[in-house]
Amino acid sequence: MRANQIFAITLFLLAIFLSCKPNPEEILEELPKEVPPSDAEIMSRHLNLPATPYNYAQITLPQHFNAPPVRNADNTPDNNRVTDSGATLGRVLFYDKKLSRNQTKSCASCHSQENAFSDPIALSEGFEGGLTGRNSMGLSNARFYLNGHYFWDERANTLEDQTLMPIQDHVEMGMPLDTLTAKLQKELYYKILFKNAFGDTLVTSDRISLALAQFVRAMVSYQSKYDNGLNQIAGPPVPGLAIPGFTAQENLGLAIFRNPARGGCGGCHATDLFFGTAPFNNGLDAIITDLGLGAVTGNPADNGKFKVPSLRNIALTAPYMHDGRFETLEEVVEHYNSGIQISPTLDPRLTAPGGPNQQLRPRRLNLTEEEKSALVAFMNTLTDTVFTSDEKFSNPFK
Repeated sequence: MRANQIFAITLFLLAIFLSCKPNPEEILEELPKEVPPSDAEIMSRHLNLPATPYNYAQITLPQHFNAPPVRNADNTPDNNRVTDSGATLGRVLFYDKKLSRNQTKSCASCHSQENAFSDPIALSEGFEGGLTGRNSMGLSNARFYLNGHYFWDERANTLEDQTLMPIQDHVEMGMPLDTLTAKLQKELYYKILFKNAFGDTLVTSDRISLALAQFVRAMVSYQSKYDNGLNQIAGPPVPGLAIPGFTAQENLGLAIFRNPARGGCGGCHATDLFFGTAPFNNGLDAIITDLGLGAVTGNPADNGKFKVPSLRNIALTAPYMHDGRFETLEEVVEHYNSGIQISPTLDPRLTAPGGPNQQLRPRRLNLTEEEKSALVAFMNTLTDTVFTSDEKFSNPFK
């Protein structure tokens, strides 16, 4: 009887214990749930971006940018107009070292804002320490290059094509596009940025190229001393008219630049953007070793021809030429003054008739030291420090 009583009491106590033990599901329900981070929190962990995107799409340009020679040179395609969200995504991609195979290089590694998005060394260093074949030219006002081809040899048919080539290049960044898209797709902040730019979170190489091209086309430089002077002139500039605010030396340099009988620089660096319209051979070498455009087209008539970059911010983009051979603007001016070399594809504007046996000879400008200094002084007026310090073009990563 006693054993039965003990057993009954034990069962009773066990029942009481089980009835008091909380249900695990009830415990989970009572614990505070973790709130997923907001988009703003995700972005702020990695990036310094304003809550409202910077204005990239609706900038107010001065009157000389809206004149037909400049406006009609805009190569922006209808299917990739600049948007604030698209350029913001492009800005992040431009500075992200995840775009290189070993995460050591970004687009900005070879295109520095303080150097007007060029590289201050002759040949850029790639992700494994190898050197590029040519100098990294400045990117300002790239949208106003009329024929829309890019690189020194113009092998990229559009800016959209150009943006993906350095990423895949075995020297520059070494990143296969399928590997890149898979990597970026895992990043929460890219899901947000791609959705803002394109309506959903899908990362594709086409979208990467579109966004990078938008950011580069947004890099419009229009607040130099030259621009400020033109803004004080009512109507289009008159040839020979002095620019308000220029020194006498700077106006002399402008006159030489425009005068076909003296400098004649404007024949190749045209419009107020100072761009060329096609590649040409500018007389660097009598024996051509880098074929330039000729290597792309296979046409010997194109050997030694290279893209004519804009002179905007030229004082900040040294060294000069496709191989970075000249360290100063003074050297560049002296090349055109006395250093032109004859070769089979030399641009006719750099030749002079009347040599031995009526052979062509290189043009010599015979500028005085005063005139050469004036040319350099004028080119310095094309520097836009507002552009090179503008936060919306700067590194957004923390």
